[in-house]
Amino acid sequence: MWIYEHKNWPDFMWDAKAIAGKLAEVRHQQGRLLGRMEGLGFDLRREASLDTLTSDVVKSSAIEGETLNPEEVRSSIARRLGLDIAGLVPASRNVEGIVEMMLDATQKFSKPLTKDRLFDWHAALFPTGRSGMHKITVGNWRTEEAGAMQVVSGAMGKEKIHFEAPDAKHLEKEMKVFLTWFEKKSDLDAVLKAGIAHLWFVTIHPFEDGNGRIARAIGDMALARADGTADRFYSLSAQIERERKAYYDHLERQQRSEPDITIWLSWFLGCLGHAVANAETTLGNVLFKAELWKKINQAPVNDRQRNVINRMLEDGFTGFMNTSKYAKLAKCSNDTALRDIQDLVLRGIFLQNEGGGRNTSYRLPDHFA
Repeated sequence: MWIYEHKNWPDFMWDAKAIAGKLAEVRHQQGRLLGRMEGLGFDLRREASLDTLTSDVVKSSAIEGETLNPEEVRSSIARRLGLDIAGLVPASRNVEGIVEMMLDATQKFSKPLTKDRLFDWHAALFPTGRSGMHKITVGNWRTEEAGAMQVVSGAMGKEKIHFEAPDAKHLEKEMKVFLTWFEKKSDLDAVLKAGIAHLWFVTIHPFEDGNGRIARAIGDMALARADGTADRFYSLSAQIERERKAYYDHLERQQRSEPDITIWLSWFLGCLGHAVANAETTLGNVLFKAELWKKINQAPVNDRQRNVINRMLEDGFTGFMNTSKYAKLAKCSNDTALRDIQDLVLRGIFLQNEGGGRNTSYRLPDHFA
């Protein structure tokens, strides 16, 4: 039996004592992180939130096997939030769509979640009305004509069904119950609500595609309500992507079980705790960038140097800098690149790695005295 076939569905139960410790720890971590962020200036908080939202969008898509350009995502978010960020690039339609959905969920977290709002999110995710090569129903629940909605793996003839969603004819009723519960005032902790909402929505699987990304957006919306702020400083989607196998294992186990969701909530709280802990890395990066640009702006660099430094500070940048890579990024000659690099070395902005000759490379410092 699937979880929704049990007679007490969707009256979820859990052992409050078993998860109390994890819930208290997560709440403590959230409070400590938000307190640290409050101590920063407005610009640094916005930078940290921009980094987190970018990671959230990129990783939520990565969980579904879709690769987005982080630079496009960051630019789209910055434009929509009215942030003055150098080096903005145009974003594709699919990037704009998922960014629009995520920002609507997190920036307008107090606005009620309704059927029409979910339809708008779904339409934003699939602006062409297609998922890959296949035409799908967009901005509406999946239909009976689309057939059974199954999560399947394995080669043809040896398929394994991990989950089969409720029949399409039940979706209107199922979603009405879900949306009423989500907006109903109760004593339920908002963090637990995020975990339950994620499981509940992805189990109903109301759309032909995009259910995972929308479920994570709903979870982020509930977490924004829990934090009481639209600024995002930790990314649950990034942590789920790191723990992707455990994520799918726990989903399948719960969806094959009864509506006692103690094990699912325990895993969800653990994953969320890891996400908040990893936010320290984001905070460290933001503080480092602020420190770096403070040093640079004492004697401003030229546009080529500024653009290359910005590229080196991006999450997707790998390896070290050398003359040929600099010339390619800055669209200049190798001689000009070498002069720029030598200037940055003299100013302590670039550090030369060990080795020389044709293998000479450079890095940014880890910190400034």
